[in-house]
Amino acid sequence: MPEVLSQSEIDSLLQALDSGMLPTNNNEEEISSKVKKYDFRRPNKFSKEQLGTLYMIHENYGRLIGNFLSAYLRANIQIKIVSVEQMTYEDFIYSLPSPTLMNIFTMEPLKGSAVLEANMNFVFPIIDLLFGGKGEMVEDIRELTEIELHVLRRLNTRILENLVQAWSDIKKLTAVKLESMETNPQFAQAISLNETVAVITLSTKVGNNEGLLNLCLPFVLLEPVISKLSTSQWFAIATDRKKELDFRKMVEAVLTGVPVELAAYCGRTKLTVREFIDLQVGDVITLDRKLGEDMELYVDGHPKFKVQAGVVGKKAAVQVTEVI
Repeated sequence: MPEVLSQSEIDSLLQALDSGMLPTNNNEEEISSKVKKYDFRRPNKFSKEQLGTLYMIHENYGRLIGNFLSAYLRANIQIKIVSVEQMTYEDFIYSLPSPTLMNIFTMEPLKGSAVLEANMNFVFPIIDLLFGGKGEMVEDIRELTEIELHVLRRLNTRILENLVQAWSDIKKLTAVKLESMETNPQFAQAISLNETVAVITLSTKVGNNEGLLNLCLPFVLLEPVISKLSTSQWFAIATDRKKELDFRKMVEAVLTGVPVELAAYCGRTKLTVREFIDLQVGDVITLDRKLGEDMELYVDGHPKFKVQAGVVGKKAAVQVTEVI
């Protein structure tokens, strides 16, 4: 039977509780420590796994454009991925300096626009290289001229085209088109301010000048392929590609053993039936080819090479001089 407290005992307990002598219930503190804040106005739409896949895709993209720019500009240009984050487009554009170069582009057949932002610490050394300089940075940051923008438009189009190869395992892009360029981030309103975007940050080094490239991909653009941005899907694609390459090597190995017929034509001429019937041993037939002129070598009836006649040991032979 439960024990009933007297009024004096109840008064003593209340007095002890008020004075802090009794421990209070910590359930509320434990519950509050497990609660995480969530902003319903700015929800996280990309999982950590999807951001990790975007990191791997654009790690390769950084290598591609680094190699392209080094060969195109004949200079040592290094581009490495730094981070992949998700935020709203509003937070992204307000974090950028002004002026900066905003390249708005599309990735067909995906719907919507994306942005490649290049800050001036990357842009001006590139401009210097394009105009024959050593890739030096200007002393004072200024607005770009119309001539500089025109030259950069051609180069940035080539840079963006490398996305086709970088994304080939996830989505076959038919075209990546540069739509417009802005130097003020506030004017680059190609994406809704409240839209969640994935921002891929790449560090650049042109000579001794370090800069940044930011690739901004909105969720609405990536939504059709979002299911493919998982680690398991990525490794499955990599495995399928390895199988495809192994199968291709096997087919190539089989084809290398297939015999083909080669025929070298010394020249051509036309004879009437009467002339052909009257041919005798020792007759000379004039051909349509000059002495020393290349002959054609046919592979299974198809012209493939130009050759010169000769001898190897006691056998007639031809030497390939040109591929048709």
